[in-house]
Amino acid sequence: MPLLSRTESVVRQRINRRPSRVLASSLPWLSIMLGSVAPGWLLIASAPVLPPLGFLMFLAWRQLRPGLMPIWAGLPLGLFDDLFSGQPFGTAVMLWSICAICLEVIEARLPWRNFLTEWLVAIGLIIAYIVLCLGISNIAGAAAPLRVIVPQVVISVLSYPLVGRFVALIDRLRLTPFMVLR
Repeated sequence: MPLLSRTESVVRQRINRRPSRVLASSLPWLSIMLGSVAPGWLLIASAPVLPPLGFLMFLAWRQLRPGLMPIWAGLPLGLFDDLFSGQPFGTAVMLWSICAICLEVIEARLPWRNFLTEWLVAIGLIIAYIVLCLGISNIAGAAAPLRVIVPQVVISVLSYPLVGRFVALIDRLRLTPFMVLR
């Protein structure tokens, strides 16, 4: 049997391989849901310290792959986040849906993106989300001052690039070609 050249071996490795449809469509949703549940595993505190990982993952997925999830994805994912976040029910549904609409408008207005513009958009949305969550909680009877969320805002803004890198890693896993068996 003759030895194969390097390009022929690479081509043979790619034949009969493609990304899994189930993995490609479900992994973004599952990772966001896992991000919504994860802050409750790590620390239970009297004041918000950990970033809202579910929202950060949602934001990172929407910025990395704008057309991957439909615009209404904020409703079911926000509903799931409301079950675990401790916010008044419906807070994440409303705010995640508004965030998805804002990202669609920004995507239409600014089709050319870079790291700085995406991070600035994310900073604005993260700060607005956390402040509005506090405001809605205060309307529901929490009576917490604004200074309570300052550590959470700072940690969330600084951890967003790491969450974005993690989402990019999950996206590479999502698009990994597997052997198709027939």
